[in-house]
Amino acid sequence: MNLLNEFIVRTLPLVPKKIVRHFASRYIAGERLEDALALVKKLNEQRKLATIDVLGENITSKDEAIKALKAYKLVLNKIKENNLNSDLSIKLTQLGLKLDFDFCYANVEELVKLAKEYNNIVEIDMEDSSTTDATIEIYKKLKSKYDNVGVAIQAYLKRSESDIKALLPLKPRIRLCKGIYIEPETIAFKKRELINHNFKHLLNILFQSEAYICIATHDDELINEAYRLIKEYNLKDERFEFQMLLGVRPELGNKIVSNGYKLRIYVPFGEHWYAYSMRRFRENPQIAGYVFKAIFTKNSF
Repeated sequence: MNLLNEFIVRTLPLVPKKIVRHFASRYIAGERLEDALALVKKLNEQRKLATIDVLGENITSKDEAIKALKAYKLVLNKIKENNLNSDLSIKLTQLGLKLDFDFCYANVEELVKLAKEYNNIVEIDMEDSSTTDATIEIYKKLKSKYDNVGVAIQAYLKRSESDIKALLPLKPRIRLCKGIYIEPETIAFKKRELINHNFKHLLNILFQSEAYICIATHDDELINEAYRLIKEYNLKDERFEFQMLLGVRPELGNKIVSNGYKLRIYVPFGEHWYAYSMRRFRENPQIAGYVFKAIFTKNSF
């Protein structure tokens, strides 16, 4: 299967965009906010939560960042207006992180304040390692003032244990994921068994803390370990949730829900779907395999 996944990824750049769009449609809501809202409504009807992401990152001007800020604010407004059970996921490089730290912070704080008014949450995605320090610094500043903001931590980074321990006094909301960006072996675990080992180790640390834990994985081994730890520590529902990408292993997501656990689906939308799709496929060929299988087996979300 690994060879098939890699073959799919290698051939995708040769495939017409229209066909790639069909291939990627399993895990991208569409190009318009209305597409995402309609999909979130369906997910809510299936007892699933959502987090909406406006596709795009690494903008090059403050005007682009302001445009992204307006798009994010519209998402929060529409979630409220439609009474949807969804929060908002953001990327700091889309809000000007690589242009001006203070400018970016002000943009994010504006979103967090608005979300607070709406009794909602802003989740800060973690991007490549060049942004890790600044992302954590922004999260710390925000969390010292607001309780409705979370941050992602990537288990494949060797620094993540120290990052988590530094955040624990803040009683953080942490999305623990494996990590998808290509990083050098000097700072990141490369082998699946090492990444999984660290994921379990970090999960154990978080479960013993006062953090709210978002368990973001499609890996049976890690989900089963999460089940075990939840029972071992007798964790209540208000302490954790599971998270998955839209369209990836929907049958597993349905099982998590049927087992009585909260599940939040990451719902990306926007005009930058192609770049997002190609990066996802290139950096994690297994996802390409999951989506490829889903298309031809006609699994529902």
